[in-house]
Amino acid sequence: MNENTPKPHTMIAMTSSMTWIGWALLSALFAAATALLAKVGVAHIDSNLATAIRTTVVLVFAWSIALALGKHGEIRLIDRRTLLFLVLSGMATGLSWLCYFRALQLGPASKVAPLDKLSVPLVMLFAWLLLGEKLTMPTVAGGLLITAGAVVMVLG
Repeated sequence: MNENTPKPHTMIAMTSSMTWIGWALLSALFAAATALLAKVGVAHIDSNLATAIRTTVVLVFAWSIALALGKHGEIRLIDRRTLLFLVLSGMATGLSWLCYFRALQLGPASKVAPLDKLSVPLVMLFAWLLLGEKLTMPTVAGGLLITAGAVVMVLG
């Protein structure tokens, strides 16, 4: 480490003070990397096997972080409802990944990724219908623009 490299404790403080916007932008960056890396990785193997390998890496990675941060002990505090929704979310994630990898195997990443991002307006719609989140005019306009953008990118 040189003198300009943040020390590990400084990096932890930086990540704990990040807002949801910073985390969401990092998520988008890693999702973009995921699409490109997966497209190359799925080229010569079955998409389901590719998904299984990816999922195993995610599993090991996530548990390593939970163990390193000492969060694994909190698992006994999880109530049944929370666990049910996490299990259902995991199943939806698995199905999403299986479909995504198959789509990447069959189509160009530059067209698969925009269609995958139609999840954004779908989340907005379902969050409004099921969770009671507000739909404002800017939110609706943004969702329509995302939808239009995905259609233009795929058909254009």
